[in-house]
Amino acid sequence: MSPHEHSPPPAAGPTRDTGRIPGPDLARGIMLLLIVLANTTFYLYGRPSSPAGVQPADGSTADRIVQALLITMVDLRVYPMFAFLFGYGLVLIHRSRQNRGLDEPAARRQVQRRNLLLLAFGAVHALLLWGGDVLGAYGLTGLLLVWLFLRRSDRTLLAWAGAGTGLLLTLTVLVTLDALAVLAGDRTAGDPGSGVFALARASVSAEDPLQAAAARMTMWPVMSLAIQGLLGMVVPVSILLGIWAARRRVLERPWEHRRLLWTTAVAGIAVGWIGAAPQALTHVGLLDGLVPVMGSFTVPHLLTGLACGLGYVAVFGLVGGRLVGRPLGPAGSAVVAVGKRSMTCYLAQSVICAPLLAAWGLGWGAQLSSAGMAAFAVGVWLLTVAYAVVLERRGRTGPAEALLRRLTEGRPRVVAGS
Repeated sequence: MSPHEHSPPPAAGPTRDTGRIPGPDLARGIMLLLIVLANTTFYLYGRPSSPAGVQPADGSTADRIVQALLITMVDLRVYPMFAFLFGYGLVLIHRSRQNRGLDEPAARRQVQRRNLLLLAFGAVHALLLWGGDVLGAYGLTGLLLVWLFLRRSDRTLLAWAGAGTGLLLTLTVLVTLDALAVLAGDRTAGDPGSGVFALARASVSAEDPLQAAAARMTMWPVMSLAIQGLLGMVVPVSILLGIWAARRRVLERPWEHRRLLWTTAVAGIAVGWIGAAPQALTHVGLLDGLVPVMGSFTVPHLLTGLACGLGYVAVFGLVGGRLVGRPLGPAGSAVVAVGKRSMTCYLAQSVICAPLLAAWGLGWGAQLSSAGMAAFAVGVWLLTVAYAVVLERRGRTGPAEALLRRLTEGRPRVVAGS
């Protein structure tokens, strides 16, 4: 099949006059809480790191509980959720441009312009604040996948997503065999993630702002290509599945896809949490025998994180379906307000965290414990919630979304005499 093969229209089915479905926005809103919990862990510099990952190697009982929960439920489990929603959004944007009267090639060009702008936004974000930026990774991956797959059939999308997952599974088997060889004393262990962790630590522990910026810009392309981008397989697989799901309107019409959503939620989260158990248990000292091979668990953690992220999305799809036609209440409405301004709130997290936590700023990251940092992260998220609620009440979109739309679409044309 050629890259220009047209996909069939979504299957017809019953529709409801429901307006905006809350599921995707709820997912984005909660996702941003998980993102700030994951990212602020990297700011805990100036102390030894655990062999099980970026978490500190020591801490109180409360710290240990927080660390184990983050390893199990958050680490490498959030960005597949983000990538799936990004892919889903690509189709919604493409569809909305066509509904406004653009032909398919023009609508696709706007989607690609938006992806290119996300890459630029990500570069500025990394240069100024946070080297673990995901906007650039998703913009770059989106450029390639829209070009290759946006007009291809559902079967092709699923085949390539399956191939990417199969590659991850193969690598998981190989690194597991390698870990067994290490435990048997046949060879020494490697740690493919140690270089990225070292760059992340350098980017937040450098007191010189220029050195910190250089570390961030060294870290960003590695993250954008290897961990959170094309070469890591998780992001392209998630985006392809998001495109497929958007064609089927899985999150917009969750009542038509209950079995799929329930299966994905239960199986995905179970695989994700069980798959993270060896790292969590090793971190808290219950599986010390696995310490020599913890570096080998990066790829399995990626694979089970993919399943977990998809499971999280499915949960919010089910919740969104239950909330259709019902009042969301203050809490639900606040989370939806964040989800509708997810890019603004994501960038706002870095605007708050970097100057307060990094060594080139106030350096709080060297003082906080894991539990204290988790509380700080929740506080940052709540600040973005309050900001989003204010914007929602004023009927305003987020400034980042407004800028991105303006740069993508250009200034609105003024008709003479209007």
